[in-house]
Amino acid sequence: MAGAYLGIDIGTTSIKAVEVRGGKNKPCVTNYGLLESSGYLARANQALQTSGLKLFESGTADLLTTLIGQMGTKTTDAVASLAPFSVFSVALDFPRMEPKEITQAMTYQAKQYVPQPLAEVALDWLKVAEFTDDRGVYHQKVLLVAVPKEQIQKYQRVFRTAGLTLRALEIESLSIARIFGDDPTPTVVVDIGSRSTNIVFLEGGVFLWSAQSDFASASLTQALAESLSINPLRAEELKKERGIAGTGPSRELSTIILPIVDAIINEVKKAQYTFAEQFPSAKKAERMLLSGGGANLLGIEPYFEREFGTPVFKAAPFNRFEYDSAIAPLAAELNPMMSVALGLGIKEFLK
Repeated sequence: MAGAYLGIDIGTTSIKAVEVRGGKNKPCVTNYGLLESSGYLARANQALQTSGLKLFESGTADLLTTLIGQMGTKTTDAVASLAPFSVFSVALDFPRMEPKEITQAMTYQAKQYVPQPLAEVALDWLKVAEFTDDRGVYHQKVLLVAVPKEQIQKYQRVFRTAGLTLRALEIESLSIARIFGDDPTPTVVVDIGSRSTNIVFLEGGVFLWSAQSDFASASLTQALAESLSINPLRAEELKKERGIAGTGPSRELSTIILPIVDAIINEVKKAQYTFAEQFPSAKKAERMLLSGGGANLLGIEPYFEREFGTPVFKAAPFNRFEYDSAIAPLAAELNPMMSVALGLGIKEFLK
């Protein structure tokens, strides 16, 4: 049985961590922490990492060290996430083949699809689906994942600096699939982070495919700051206070924010179309889960529900855990923000 692990989600502008131990009936969250780099609101170069595949090592190591110190945890074994834009992945179609044959074929396929020399990346693959088409032809969908070795080495150095042992790295989509995979309902998870939105498709509790968009929560803040000619920090406060409720003094804010929300929705719809093309046998999603900090935007659930005609819920990953009563009053707000970290933290308890 696993002892205790830290699930650490290093985003573009924040670090979120949870400590998970074995509980009486479920894994137990015994500690958590969150640190944001608020400087990103005013200066793009204050982000911890960017879509240019850069992890800013020094600043990230400093923040992680501070966070672990403030948590006061003695646990040093950690599992961390890789942002979607720092990983190359593609779903490939194969006929009936043995795993050994797929592994051999992947090296050849990687030469065609991976935009970096293979010597510079770590390759892995995951079978995500199988089906027989209308002509009776068998297909299996295999996800090819390539991670730059430079990125892996940076993570290792960051964690070593913070006094932690990095036990595993995995893409965010798999962490999301793990934390929400206890329900077999065909699901689309829309994880709205600060600088990117990750769109994850699950069926039978299993990850199938994901897509990524650069429209995200910070885009809403930027739109408010520019339209109202106010400081980005004040724009962030207004966004959190008013959301897209659209009544009274909030109406003007809603008209500024909604075009960006609509852009996120359009990205989700494009992802749904591509997913249906690549996975023709997949069931249509019966629900949508909103996670990430952007899921706390007031009014976002009913707005998405009207657009998609599907039940939409704010993610509640803490339901998978036992946790201290002190966390209970904060769970509603923490739930979507900590989804990835909780998915990482529970990894060793589901083996």
